[in-house]
Amino acid sequence: MRKSEPAVRSPKGLQTRERLLGAAIAEFKRGGLAAADTAAIVSAAGVAHGTFFFHFPTKEHVLIELETREQERITAELNRFFRRPHTVRDTLGEVVRLLEKMERRLGRNLFKDFLALHFSTTRPPSEEWGKYPVIVAVVEEFRRAQERGEIPADVDVMHNSVSFLVGLYALLITIPADKVVRSPAVDAYLTTYEYGLRVVRPTD
Repeated sequence: MRKSEPAVRSPKGLQTRERLLGAAIAEFKRGGLAAADTAAIVSAAGVAHGTFFFHFPTKEHVLIELETREQERITAELNRFFRRPHTVRDTLGEVVRLLEKMERRLGRNLFKDFLALHFSTTRPPSEEWGKYPVIVAVVEEFRRAQERGEIPADVDVMHNSVSFLVGLYALLITIPADKVVRSPAVDAYLTTYEYGLRVVRPTD
């Protein structure tokens, strides 16, 4: 256990961390991660400059904190969705819908930085892909689809889940949010992945 952890977990430390996180997110929304000014962040949070680095060693650590929270939010929404009747295509579409909902919530600048974090060579060490809650939720749903006979048993659902999400992240980063431009590209992408999963459509 690091010596700093008890201070972070104290009520005052947690409040300070939340203020810094909120101020950093607001700064990232304005101009993105690269242009974000830590001096502006600590000023908005009302703390000393060194306090930021006590809680977040780098600006990317702020995104990792945000990622943890957003993953939990999306996973909870996915699990609620999975309790209703749906198809594999519906599952793919729901992932897109929730990511676009997050894009509206975070704003375009922060959303792009948030997704780009998954491709960063300077990202601080983290758990392997298979430990990400959203990926776990999608993998488990694809396995249930295998049990229902919608996806053949020999399909590697872990590999397909990871590649689907990574490809989708790249697509959403590079294509503008305008539905006229984005929707056809996303529809084509979902069709490609549905075909790759060799989905068996239910007969009438």
